[in-house]
Amino acid sequence: MKCSGGIIVNVGHELRIFIVAVIYAFAGMALLLTGYKIFDWLTPTDLQKKIFEDGNVAVAVAVGFFMLGVAVVIHGAFNT
Repeated sequence: MKCSGGIIVNVGHELRIFIVAVIYAFAGMALLLTGYKIFDWLTPTDLQKKIFEDGNVAVAVAVGFFMLGVAVVIHGAFNT
């Protein structure tokens, strides 16, 4: 424990919390990427080509809302 300006800080505990937060962040990003890849696989067209080469804004918005929905589900799963 360190004393910083009159406040006692348990460095080991704080480091453990930071490491767990980083692990959850990477797990959430991996699940979000997996959800995107599954969504791309289930659609009849190549989403990356439609968004980045053709500039189709409607497809980009649809994918964005899908990813937002998946992120909310992942957040809910991690908070239980």
